[in-house]
Amino acid sequence: MSSAADIQVGDWIDRHVPAELRPYARLARLDRPIGTWLLLFPCWWSIALAAAPGQWPDLWVIILFGIGALVMRGAGCTVNDIVDRDIDAQVARTATRPLASGRLSLTQAFAFLGLQLAIGLVILLQLSATAIWLGVASLILVAVYPFMKRITWWPQAFLGLTFNWGALMGWAAVRDEVAWPAVLLYAAGFFWTLSYDTIYAHQDKDDDALIGVKSTALKLGKDTKAWLLRFDAAMLALLVASGALAGLSWIYYIVLLGVALHLRWQLETVALDDPKDCLAKFRSNRFIGWILLAGIVLGRLWS
Repeated sequence: MSSAADIQVGDWIDRHVPAELRPYARLARLDRPIGTWLLLFPCWWSIALAAAPGQWPDLWVIILFGIGALVMRGAGCTVNDIVDRDIDAQVARTATRPLASGRLSLTQAFAFLGLQLAIGLVILLQLSATAIWLGVASLILVAVYPFMKRITWWPQAFLGLTFNWGALMGWAAVRDEVAWPAVLLYAAGFFWTLSYDTIYAHQDKDDDALIGVKSTALKLGKDTKAWLLRFDAAMLALLVASGALAGLSWIYYIVLLGVALHLRWQLETVALDDPKDCLAKFRSNRFIGWILLAGIVLGRLWS
């Protein structure tokens, strides 16, 4: 089996959350916030990119997207676990998840999903009309993604389309439109997700091969690092183009070098046959999120 269970016994959920609520907290992945950060950063990047020259990003919109990302990431995980409950039961890393282990029933999971979507709707209705329609459209991607590992060797591409949708919504929330800087930022995030989630998929490649689940880790195999280099280069090129169209100042491109250096370190040091190292490198992408956010904010303040 490829790795130990991804639920850690004795963590803050076990210590502080009432027993009857723990399975729901696990289902929403509250114990693993990295997914929320990776969903949130494209939103925050876009909000900062859409700010007026010399201005900070809108704090209220930043807060709304922070809450929305937490709730909708949890909803996405709930949908994913409902669809994948039988597969999860066969994979060492996921076998102890609430649905796979039987700690929650399907009825309970669907009720919880309804609650999460209701909260997400309240958040969505605070945004502009364009952002609202984009948010509604995103539900199609959220619903389709869990099935992709059964259909294509590139489910990570569909995750990229889904997880970076906030790059379009953030701009729309500020300007009530979608423009090329946001589209290019969305494309950059797509390649970022292809890179980090391919690394993540290498954790489960042995189990996936045994049960017939598809992934870029299995598709690319020994050529993975060469493809990661392509994904990273495409991301950086698109970030340069997005910043240029948005009129960001020179400081943005200086900070962007930090993103490039982190990507290079990640590519050169990742041990694709070591599940623990793959997880560590995957989680390290939160630093890319913060570095790029700082670059966009500074590039806008000095533009």
